[in-house]
Parts: sequence; C-alpha cells; structure tokens
Amino acid sequence: MGRGAMNTVKTAALFGVLWGVLLAIGFLVGNGPKYLWIFAIVGLIGTFVSYWNSDKIALRSMRAVPVTPEQAPRLYAIVQELSTAANAPMPRLYISPTDQPNAFATGRNPQHAAVCATQGILRILDDRELRGVLGHELMHVYNRDILTSSVAAGIAGIITSLAQMALWFGGGRDRNGGNIIASLAAMILAPLAASLIQLAISRTREYDADEDGARLTGDPLALASALRKISSGVTAKPLRPEQDIVDSAHMMIANPFRAGEGLTNLFSTHPPMDKRIARLEEMAEQGKQRPF
Repeated sequence: MGRGAMNTVKTAALFGVLWGVLLAIGFLVGNGPKYLWIFAIVGLIGTFVSYWNSDKIALRSMRAVPVTPEQAPRLYAIVQELSTAANAPMPRLYISPTDQPNAFATGRNPQHAAVCATQGILRILDDRELRGVLGHELMHVYNRDILTSSVAAGIAGIITSLAQMALWFGGGRDRNGGNIIASLAAMILAPLAASLIQLAISRTREYDADEDGARLTGDPLALASALRKISSGVTAKPLRPEQDIVDSAHMMIANPFRAGEGLTNLFSTHPPMDKRIARLEEMAEQGKQRPF
C-alpha cells in the first residue's frame, strides 16, 4: 500500500474514532442509547454549518482581499497553469496583508474555493518555490481537505460542547447507582481525545497535500525549499493566537504561531517541518516527481 493510500485509511480510521467519541459522550449525556440519534443529527448540522462557512471565516480572519489578474499576474499565472494541469476548476485568488509568509486554501468544494497568499510569502519566495506552495494548496482543494477538516472540527466542537453541558447540568448522572466518577472522567477526557484526533487528521492531510502537490508540480524540491523559508519566516514573525486565526490555522501551509516542542507537538495542526521536508527530499531521490 502506498503512502497516500495509507494516509487515506488513517484518516478514515480517525474519523471512525471521532464519531465513536461523539456517540459515547451522547450516550453518557442522555443516560443511555435513547437519544443517540439526536446527537448524531446535531453533529451533522454543526458540521454542515462549519463546512459551508469555512471560506468566509478563514478569509476574514486574515483580512484577505480578492485580486484580479492585473493586480497579481504572478499569482494568477501559476495557479492557472497548475489548475489546467490538474484539469480542475481555478479557485478565486486572495492576498492577505500579513507580513508572515503563509498561504491557505479554503472553500466548500473545488467549484467554490479560494486560495490566499500573504504578502510575506510573495515577498520571500521565488517563482519556483511559490509554484510548489500553490501546488500544495490546490491539492487541498482538489482532495476536498476543506470538507475533511471542517467535518473534524465540527464534530470535535460538538463533543466539547456536550461535555461542558453535561458537567454543568448534571449529564451522565447514573440513576442506577453506577460509577459516576467514570462518567465524569469520560466527559472531561472526551474533548481532549476529540481535539487530538482532529489534529491528527489535519497532520495527515498536510502530508498528502505535500505529496500530491509535488506530483502536480513535478518538483518536490521546490516545495521543500519553500517550506524552509516559510519555517524561518514564521519563527521570526509568529502571529498572535487570536480566536479567528486559531480557528483557521489548520488550513495554512505552516502553523502560524510560535512552534512548541516535545509533547506540545501532539497539539499542533501541522506535522514537524523537518519531517515534511525530509519526505519531499525522499520523493525527489526516488523519482516520484512525475507529472500529475
């Protein structure tokens, strides 16, 4: 099984666990299976709302503005070339006035998608490196990763809300004299588990976008070079973790906040940058940069 197929299986398995956590916390809140279907429906509604509005939230958080081909000819030329090579729709293009080098893709499907680059990334990357980054972002769109991340974030958010409701209003109280401590522990741990699973899904999709984007451009070393520059730029100019940006951070090509170490990487929306670069270099060595 190839690395991409393994990532797909891993994502599906993580989603299965995430839905399991949602239904388990619903079981506890409802004191049995009677109301499980209600929590499943609530999960679906929350997911749909998050998915439908993902582009508006992300673009607004980065103060992004739409640009025309005349305003951003370099950006348009590269995206038009790559979307044509992928035989897929060309997304709307935006530029954020942020000095930090970063980029992200958003939107509910390939027909209603947007790609945003910051002024910082346009300033520090050459055309080859920018092409590598845009290939990565386009593959997020064409792989429907925005849907995947929105579903994961929506379910995780609902689990957290249900757990908080249960703790504040007495959900999970076992009327038959069962282990109340175990129920309370589950309600406390469920949001943590949901967050970790959501972040694991995000990291898996980043690896896939790296690989698929490198295949689309035929140049994995260009993306590797870009990631090195982006990593240095993010370290030099980390963004403040304001709530709107936190909610959109998983969409960006690099974690926009100050990176942690050790166990804190468990709570990162992105895989370690050195591992991403190493995988891309391995692709180049193995000659996997064939056309998309």
